[in-house]
Amino acid sequence: MAIRKEKKSEILAKLEGALKEATAAVFVGFDKLTVADASSMRRELKSEGIRYYVAKKTLIRRALAGQNYGGAAPELPGEVAVAWTAGADTTAPARLLHEYGKKLKGAVKLLGGIFDGAFQNEGSAVAVATIPPVPVLRGMFVNVINSPIQGLVIALDQIREQKA
Repeated sequence: MAIRKEKKSEILAKLEGALKEATAAVFVGFDKLTVADASSMRRELKSEGIRYYVAKKTLIRRALAGQNYGGAAPELPGEVAVAWTAGADTTAPARLLHEYGKKLKGAVKLLGGIFDGAFQNEGSAVAVATIPPVPVLRGMFVNVINSPIQGLVIALDQIREQKA
């Protein structure tokens, strides 16, 4: 269906504004996604501070051309949406959409993204999606720091039991 020129310019302005404010963005392919699944996905993304917008590929490419990103833009086959965040957790859009892709058995798929001012392909976007959230990473870091101390306490307890 054809879109009027005024509507195209509105969509293009929205996409360009979104890409300027975004700390990270991912390109999402969706196929055979039901309205109920799409609605619940959008609600969850919105609750996490992630914006999600479906647009024509030509308008997405035109909006990307106006930005100064490094690398080559990924292929965008099929129906495409853009999800982005302006928050501190730059892995959130990729992580949440990757989880939805697994839950919906391939109805949602990461096609690539923009991280640290450069385009990333599908494989890199999936790699970013598998990075745990910041609180989990902090917990893992504390566990690594605590591990030698815990080992020393266990060794001292074993020595105490042998002496008793």
